[in-house]
Amino acid sequence: MLKALVTDVDGTITDRRRRISTAAVEAVRTLVDAGIEVVLASGNTVCFMDGLCKMVGTDGSIIGENGGVYRRAFSGTLHIPGDQKVCLEAFEVLKDYFDGRGIELELFGAQYRFADVAFARNIGPDEARAVIRDHGLPVRVLDTGFAIHLQPPGVSKGAALAELAREMGLSPAEMMAVGDSENDIEMLEVAGVGVAVRNAPAATRTAADRVTEGAYGDGFVEAVKKYFDDFETR
Repeated sequence: MLKALVTDVDGTITDRRRRISTAAVEAVRTLVDAGIEVVLASGNTVCFMDGLCKMVGTDGSIIGENGGVYRRAFSGTLHIPGDQKVCLEAFEVLKDYFDGRGIELELFGAQYRFADVAFARNIGPDEARAVIRDHGLPVRVLDTGFAIHLQPPGVSKGAALAELAREMGLSPAEMMAVGDSENDIEMLEVAGVGVAVRNAPAATRTAADRVTEGAYGDGFVEAVKKYFDDFETR
């Protein structure tokens, strides 16, 4: 039986313009009201996630910064796996490189981040990966479709899902995950049921157990309806 749901935010319960799907919010509230714990997972900051949890109606369980932070419920301990220092070093390397080409990198929410570094998608992620690789820095470059992130080794939404499952007294096999991007791949692979919405890229769809017919929020609602009876409700 499934006992918890972990869902990505941007591109999964929103549309491509980041407008949240009201139908997806209703689906999340249906799960919460049935006693099923819902975890919101995103590349966003903790403060952003806290506001979103309040508005959507969850208990505050989150995976933020693509697994760089996680917490069970608003009252839980915020865990910060990994070391942001190497990400900041990598960003300075990228900044110097692209400054030399007349391209300014725009940081997103730097003062609110604990584990990763995020910046605007005005450069190609493959070129950023090549620069990082040439400097021998152990940093992963992730393109979420909304921002480019630099992550320390071992950090992912999948690793955070596994740790949260332990805090909940569950196994990852008892959790369902829904996502749409390359930063969701490990999460879909670790969960007992991994669902990709139709707008996900090929690699993410391949990692999933199921791909929805609907895209964005419609796909999320489809997934919840498909598996709702498989959740252990109380």
